[in-house]
This record gives sequence, C-alpha cells and structure tokens, in this order.
Amino acid sequence: MKINKLWNWLFNPPLDGPSAIILLRLMAGGVFLWEGILKFIYVNQGVGRFTKLGLPFPQATANMVGVLEIVGGILLITGFLTRAIAIPFVIEMLVAILSTKISLYLGTSPLPLPPVPPQIGFWAVLHEIRSGIRTVDDHNVLAYCRAGAMVPGRATDPTDERGKASAT
Repeated sequence: MKINKLWNWLFNPPLDGPSAIILLRLMAGGVFLWEGILKFIYVNQGVGRFTKLGLPFPQATANMVGVLEIVGGILLITGFLTRAIAIPFVIEMLVAILSTKISLYLGTSPLPLPPVPPQIGFWAVLHEIRSGIRTVDDHNVLAYCRAGAMVPGRATDPTDERGKASAT
C-alpha cells in the first residue's frame, strides 16, 4: 500500500502550483541540459574531470552523467517527471559536492583551484559549494511543490477566492 502511495506521489504530481515554479524548472533544467552537453563537447568537463577525481570507469561514468543531465534537464524544462528526476539529480549533486569539496577543504584537490582567494579551506568550500547547495534546494522544491504542469493553473482549493468570478 505504501509503495502505491509513493508511486502515485512520484509519478502523478498535481498540475497546479505557483507560477514561479516554471522559472525554477527552466533555470535548473537549463543548467543541467547545458552541463550535460558540455561533458560531451569538452573532455576536461567530462572524462578528464572524472579521471582527475579518481572516479571509477571515468569514460562510462562521464557518459552516464552527461546523458542523465541532458535527458533530466529536458524533463525538468518540459515539466515531465519532475519529482522522479529530482531524486537522481539530488544524488548526483551530493556526490559532486562530496567528491570535490572535501579535497578543496584539505588543499589536496586534483582540480584547478579557484582563481581568487579563498582558494583552500573552510571559506573556499563555502564559496564553491553555493551552486551545488542551491541546485539541491531547487530539486527539493521541485520534488515537493506542485511542479507537474508546464503552465500551472489556478489553485484548485475550494476555499481559494482568487479564481472565482465576481457576482456583479
């Protein structure tokens, strides 16, 4: 019974919600779409980066992550399966944060250091982690808000007076 409830929540989100969700989906989906494309266009963004980080099977991992980002970005932009795609995106961002920021904190990062101070340590991590945390936050909002429709309609709450026509 709980599996059916979870399945229904995951794959049948409500179609109404705040209009601002569209902008959130367009921004987050756009970032993932172009980052996925960049993993195939520039070796240093895909295979090269994954090799430097010591991830297993860097070619296969980069291709898998690139495809996930392209397909998932398109799904977010169009409003399909927003809750379902938010889950692998949150996992991906947490892995990205953990695999790059711990070594930045310790000053042992195999990736190029930020161009300006702070370059290592606590403040560098806080500065560099901001986009990753923001992305995780965006996907939490998309997973829990009414983010299913491309153009959300009025709220369907019968106590909502905004959608009612005046009697005059």
